[in-house]
Parts: sequence; structure tokens; C-alpha cells
Amino acid sequence: MGITVHCDIVSAEEEIFSGLVEMVIAAGSEGDLGIAPGHTPLLTQLNPGPIRVIKQGGEEEVYYVSGGFLEVQPSIVTILSDTAQRAADMDEAAAIEAKKEAEKALANQSGDFDYSRAATQLAEAVAQLRAIQQLRNKLK
Repeated sequence: MGITVHCDIVSAEEEIFSGLVEMVIAAGSEGDLGIAPGHTPLLTQLNPGPIRVIKQGGEEEVYYVSGGFLEVQPSIVTILSDTAQRAADMDEAAAIEAKKEAEKALANQSGDFDYSRAATQLAEAVAQLRAIQQLRNKLK
């Protein structure tokens, strides 16, 4: 059994995960980062995308967050996000449809077109698909 640190993944609605982990891999604002026990304290913004958690004993789980913050303290890693969910609970067909709709909206800009909203929807759909793909790769 490896060295562990406590990790909490919390959305606006509920706590999604709480337990001992050997490593957390997340998409930070400056690039992907891996957090292992003993990591220096850190506070960073997260981009929408997958969070990989390697639990005590080596089992890996994948979660999706819509962005948020990751905080590392000596004995705990905390991930706070407006939206967080297990990748296994995500609907791939709905994410693909959301991506298509956002791409269509960006291609067909009209008078009261909200570019930032369409771009955000596209980024979130792509991030959801990345989380689903990482889960699929883990299961192979």
C-alpha cells in the first residue's frame, strides 16, 4: 500500500468523492498537474475537464469538473467546482449533441449571437468527452 493523502471533490450540490488517494491528476490553468502525498501547498484554477483519482490500493476513478479550484494542503487535497460528476455517470450521446450544437451556433452567428456562451458550451462539451474517453481508456 502506497503513501496516501485525503482528497475531497465537491460540487455546488454535493460531495462527489471523499477518501484516501495515492495521486490526483487534474487540468490546471497552466497545464496538467499531478498531486501526490507530500506535494507543496498550492492553490490553482482548474480548466473544465477530467480529474483522475488513483485511490488507496491503486484503483483509478475518473471525474468531470466544469472548472473550479484545486487546493493542496499538507494532509488534504480539495477540488471545488460548480459541476462535478463521475465520468461513468455521464451521457456520451448528450455530450456529443451539445458539442454539435455549440459548433453549429459558432458557425451560424446571427445578430444577437453570444459568442462567449457558445464557446463556453463547446469547451464544456469537449471536456466532458475527454473525461468519458479517459474512463474508456482506463477500462481497456
